[in-house]
Formats: sequence, structure tokens, C-alpha cells
Amino acid sequence: MRASNVFQFEQEVPWEDLGNGIQRQVFGYDETIMLVKAKFEKGAVGTMHQHPHVQVTYVESGAFEMTIGEEKKIIRKGDGYYVKPNVIHGCVCLEAGTLVDAFSPLREDFI
Repeated sequence: MRASNVFQFEQEVPWEDLGNGIQRQVFGYDETIMLVKAKFEKGAVGTMHQHPHVQVTYVESGAFEMTIGEEKKIIRKGDGYYVKPNVIHGCVCLEAGTLVDAFSPLREDFI
């Protein structure tokens, strides 16, 4: 497994269009950790899903209705959340914004 470059510059990291108003930028990673930015248009839905990775997310901008397991909360710029492995989660974007995700181990499906 190849690790990312030591530095990543936002203007040089390509955005991947995931469709339905969501884009993704993959930043630093190695086998144990990965940093990802996800940009959402208003109304975009991060469908309910689960994965074996630990996830910690920071809301860089916007507002989201976030569901983690049985809990649903509105989160905004400056907020964050933690998802244990294999817990179902997803969101609806209420105001266009960006989430910054850290995964451990890395999401091999993203590279």
C-alpha cells in the first residue's frame, strides 16, 4: 500500500464527482488513517450506510441533518461527530457545506 504525498494542496487535489450533489477530495492517508473532504449541495443525501472503519467528522461549513444509529441531530459549522465501526449512518444537507472525515483504517474503496 502506497501512502499519500507528505503535503496535499487543496487546489491540486482533484474533486471526484459522486453524483447527486456530492463531491469528494481525498487528502493524506496510509494504511491506518485517511482524511477526506466531502462537499454537499443543499438537498444532497448521504445515503444510510455502514463500514468497518472508525469515522470522526468535522463540519467545515453548512448544516446537515445527521443520523447515527437511532440518533438524529442537526449539525452545523464547527460541530462534529464520531461513528463506531459498522454503525449505520447518513445525512441530508440542509445548507450547502463541507464535511471533513477522518477514517481508520483508510477507506481502500476511495483510492
